[in-house]
Amino acid sequence: MRRPTRSHSSRLFARARRVLPGGVDSPVRAFGAVGGEPPFIERARGARIRDVDGRTYIDYVMSWGPLIHGHAPADLTRALRSAAGRGTSFGAPTAQEVELGRLVCRLVPSVERVRFVNSGTEATMSAIRVARAATGRERIIKFAGCYHGHGDAFLVQAGSGATTLGVPTSPGVGRATAADTLIANYNDLASVERLCRAQRGAVAAVIVEPIAGNMGVVPPAAGFLEGLRKLCDRDGSLLIFDEVISGFRAAKGGAQAVYGVRPDLTCLGKIIGGGLPVGAYGGRADLMALVAPDGPVYQAGTLSGNPLAMTAGIWALSNLSAHLYRRLAALGERLADGLRSAAGEAGIPLTVNVAGSVLTPFFTAGPVTGYAAATASDTAAYAAFFRGMLRRGVYPPPSQFEGWFLSAAHSERDVDRTIRAARSALAEVAAGGD
Repeated sequence: MRRPTRSHSSRLFARARRVLPGGVDSPVRAFGAVGGEPPFIERARGARIRDVDGRTYIDYVMSWGPLIHGHAPADLTRALRSAAGRGTSFGAPTAQEVELGRLVCRLVPSVERVRFVNSGTEATMSAIRVARAATGRERIIKFAGCYHGHGDAFLVQAGSGATTLGVPTSPGVGRATAADTLIANYNDLASVERLCRAQRGAVAAVIVEPIAGNMGVVPPAAGFLEGLRKLCDRDGSLLIFDEVISGFRAAKGGAQAVYGVRPDLTCLGKIIGGGLPVGAYGGRADLMALVAPDGPVYQAGTLSGNPLAMTAGIWALSNLSAHLYRRLAALGERLADGLRSAAGEAGIPLTVNVAGSVLTPFFTAGPVTGYAAATASDTAAYAAFFRGMLRRGVYPPPSQFEGWFLSAAHSERDVDRTIRAARSALAEVAAGGD
C-alpha cells in the first residue's frame, strides 16, 4: 500500500520543528488552538495569500492587522525597492524618521512627541517605564484578556478580589515583577475603582486596549474609557492606550479620536510600519522629555527608525482616507451580518463583534463584553469552523480570540464568497462533521 504523499507545507513544518520552538516564531502560527498543520505561505498580493503547495486563500489575518492597504501594494513595493537601494540600515538619524514622526504627531490627538522602536512589545514596556519614572510609583493596572506584548509585567493573571496582586502565568516571570501588576475587568469600571482605592498612591499607570483586540474584538462600553480618564486624573496615575491594533485601524487618529478620550501615553505598531517591523510610543511633551537623551529614562535600539520601516509607514499613513474607513466599515458590517445569518441557518449560537474593519465571531450566544464572556465561547466549534473555512479557500485567524482584519484590497465579492464558505462550513459543524 502506498503511503499518502505529504504536502510541501507538512514537510517544511517537520523541518521547522527541528530548528524552531514548535516550528514557528510566534505561537499562534502553529495551529495548536485549531488543530492540523499550518500552510507555509510563499507569496501574497491584494487580499490573497498562496501557500507553497499552490493553494490560494482569501486572507483575513493580514499579518495580524498591519496590512490595511492589502498585501504588496505596487506603490509601496516600489518605494521600498528605492529605499533599499540607498541602504537598509544606518544606525544614524534619517529624514524618514522625522517625516513619519510628524505624521504621527499630526494624526494622533494625544501624541506631541514620539519615539520609534521595533515592536509593540518594546513600545508598551517603554511606556510603562516612562510612567513609573514620571509618577515615582511601581504598580500598574491592566485588564484580563488585554495583551500588551510579552514583557514580564504583562504576562500576569490575577486571582479574584480587589486587592489580589498578580502571580506570573509564564515561567521565567519573577514573582516580584508580577506582584506589581494588578488585574481589572475590561468594561467594568467598578473593578478598576476597587483596585485604585486599595492601592491609593501606588498605581503608576492604567494600560488598556481602547478597543480590545486580543480576547477577540470587544469594543468599549459607553463611558468606560471616559471613566478610566477620570480615575487616573483623580489618583495621579497615567492613562496609557495600547493602540498597536486600533491605531490607524479604527480611524486616522486611532480609537482615541473615535471616542474622544485623550490618554497620557499611546503605544503604536502594526499599520505604523506598513507591514515592516516597527513600534512607537508617544504622548505629552513633558512625559516624553523624560526619555534619553533628553531625560534619565533609558531606552535604545539598534534598528529603531529603520529607513525601510519608516518608508513603509510614511506610505501607509499617507494613503489613509475617510473614504477608505467608510468602505472598510461597510465591508465589516456586510461580513458580520453574513456570518450571523449563516450561523442562524445552521442553528449554531454565534455572536459577532465588529469595530470598523475588524471583527470576531464568537461561538457563544453572547453578548461578549469582556474576558469571561469571550472565554466561555465554544473553542472546539471555532476550530472545526476554521478547518472548514481553510478547506474552502478562506484563511481566518487560527484562534477564537483574535480579530479578522479587512483591507482596502478586499472586495464585496471576496466577502460574499467568504459568507458562502461560512454557510457550508457552519452546516458541516452543525452536522458534527469536520
